[in-house]
Amino acid sequence: MQHQEQKFIFENGHLASKPLRQFLQVARGAGLRISAAESIDAARSVAIVGWNNKAITKTTLSLLLAKSPEEKSQFDHIFELYFKSQEFLKSTNNEHTEELDKTSNNFNHSDISQHSNELTEALLRDDQATLANLIAQAANDIELENIRLFTQKNLYTRRILERMGIRALEMKISAQSEAQSINESSDFDVLSERIHTLRNSVRDYVERQLLLFGRAQSEQFREELLKSSRISNLNAQDLIRMRQLVRQMAKKLAGRYAKMRKKRLRGQLDVRRTMRRNMAWGGIPFVTHWKQKRIEKPKVMVICDVSGSVAAMSGFLLMFLYALNEALSDIRSFAFSGTMIEVSDILESESVEKAIEKILEVIGFQSSNYGSSFTDFDENWIRFLSPKTTVIILGDARGNNTDPKVEILKNIATRSKQLIWLNPEYESSWGTGDSDMHRYAPYCKQVTVCNTLRHLENAISEIMVHST
Repeated sequence: MQHQEQKFIFENGHLASKPLRQFLQVARGAGLRISAAESIDAARSVAIVGWNNKAITKTTLSLLLAKSPEEKSQFDHIFELYFKSQEFLKSTNNEHTEELDKTSNNFNHSDISQHSNELTEALLRDDQATLANLIAQAANDIELENIRLFTQKNLYTRRILERMGIRALEMKISAQSEAQSINESSDFDVLSERIHTLRNSVRDYVERQLLLFGRAQSEQFREELLKSSRISNLNAQDLIRMRQLVRQMAKKLAGRYAKMRKKRLRGQLDVRRTMRRNMAWGGIPFVTHWKQKRIEKPKVMVICDVSGSVAAMSGFLLMFLYALNEALSDIRSFAFSGTMIEVSDILESESVEKAIEKILEVIGFQSSNYGSSFTDFDENWIRFLSPKTTVIILGDARGNNTDPKVEILKNIATRSKQLIWLNPEYESSWGTGDSDMHRYAPYCKQVTVCNTLRHLENAISEIMVHST
């Protein structure tokens, strides 16, 4: 084992090896949640087990850092990728093999010896272990772990090769080849071919490091792009990734809302009770008493248009709300195209992804009729509205020139705490063609464009804040 992993340094006051620090950086970039305490435990464990036995090291770190089946799967992938890029950690035989490649025996070593160095000898011997070690040393010297973007791959490849002395070596080979006879030129072609292979090896090494250290920034850039893109423009693979983002965003939003509720629940200092409680200490307020505020979780009814391109956006809204079930006391969900049905039971009985597929099979992708659907809601469910209920409607308000039944929407707004309309179309399209948005808008507390995941996050965040 190289001396590098034996040399430990203190980072933030805690013992850690450079390979471990880099691995933790890679793991966090891949989305693993690793606390400071877990990092310390990992450093102590690796200090004991080392890196020699791959299986033991992997098992040790997996037990400490991966908490769920998803994280364990992600950890396995990252560990294998990282370990492959860190082959230099393995012991390197200091004694070069005695048998040279037969093609290298044709070289005039008396002429080359004056220019020989470690790289030259490794190439002549085709010593892959030494070459891998030289690549790793050069990568460490130029701080390859700072690579972040795909466009930097060629730059770092060139820097590593220059650090290894490839330019000087090529100049010496070129000068010497000119001095050789034509019959000997093929020998230098062999060496040139090995240099070409070395370039490819360095390029592969840089690419593996980019996959590791560039993952965090690449993933962050990709996530921001997906969050800010219209959902109707995304392909099937993007939509799969979006489901993961919905769960992450909902969990983050639920945590933020819980902290806000906790802070509000504390209320103001109750001076009278505080003084009475501290009579035994001469009125000195050792024990405080706070006025308590009762803050109920918001109740939500969500009505989703599942016709045409609106269906994908509605699916993500339902995913988002059901991922927030701990922060919401009651969610009732409805879907409509030409008619409206309640889909709460479907969503509660199956995973939200499968439930949404089932909902779309039953009622999705039909021609939308807002007036008929609002009539269904008025006849069957409007009596369940209360001044504590927030109603969210997601749809483009295009009813194919049917009666919009504006009076029913007005009644919904009157009976509920607030009526929010999320429209996936740009505002410039509202009221054009068969859009009835301009008729519905006056009865909504808020009407907002919502066609990206970022829009959806902001809208739900505002609703949760103002529903308390």
